[in-house]
Amino acid sequence: MAYRLFEGKEHASSYWKYRISPADHLIQQLIDFLKKHSGGPYELAVDVGCGSGQGTVLLAKHFSSVVGTDVSPAQLEVALQHAKKPNVTYRQCIAEELPFADSSVDLMTAMSAFHWFDRPRFLEEAHRVLKPRGCLALLNYTIDMELSYRDCCSQALNDVCKEFYEALKPYRSPHLGANSIELYREAYNSLPYPDKEWQDSVWVKKNMPLSSYMGFIESFSSYQRFLREDPQKAGRLSQDTRQKLMSIMKVTSEDTEVEVAVKYFYLLACKPEEV
Repeated sequence: MAYRLFEGKEHASSYWKYRISPADHLIQQLIDFLKKHSGGPYELAVDVGCGSGQGTVLLAKHFSSVVGTDVSPAQLEVALQHAKKPNVTYRQCIAEELPFADSSVDLMTAMSAFHWFDRPRFLEEAHRVLKPRGCLALLNYTIDMELSYRDCCSQALNDVCKEFYEALKPYRSPHLGANSIELYREAYNSLPYPDKEWQDSVWVKKNMPLSSYMGFIESFSSYQRFLREDPQKAGRLSQDTRQKLMSIMKVTSEDTEVEVAVKYFYLLACKPEEV
């Protein structure tokens, strides 16, 4: 079964405001894989589980048409509010039943979403809609983020962050297992495509206010569950973490910019020519 945890309006708004979108160089790796295995021009890309559309819009310059799909009306409402690319549209549907014809899609992506799907059903559906030589790209990031600030001790900052992550572990969905990267490895190993690629360490660095970093973590499903179950305790944990980080940084404002390094991994696969 698929899991639906990001459908509230407030959660959708925080998703748009705080979630980190893949860097251009990461998107380019997906496009380079597609070009290596399939000649253009490229007509249609589909971004499944698109959320509020941060990743969807990054595909726009490479395709005639890009469609973001998501199960959540609230997420798509936010995506539409920020829709500025004329060739990007959005559709509400589940990941396992996509409204596209057989062999019609050049590239299908799922950015930080595949782990929530009914994975075997989704992979079957991706095979159905991809063109021969069309490509599938599944990417996600790990919790192994690294925070740094000027001459401050990064180890001290990251020890505080790890305490925060550990406090959220009891609220992590059991569906994800101990580490969601294993779900992607399993999919990579199960795909019967001869042309596929696995990468488990692509670092993306972003500068952002400390408040945005905290908002990013607070948009995680584990924190949102904690917040629903015990709002006061979740709020205290967040505020204590902010204060500890600012104390180490010797600053008084959450608007102070920090550098956040995020480690991505991805699976790329090319559908073979049909016999």
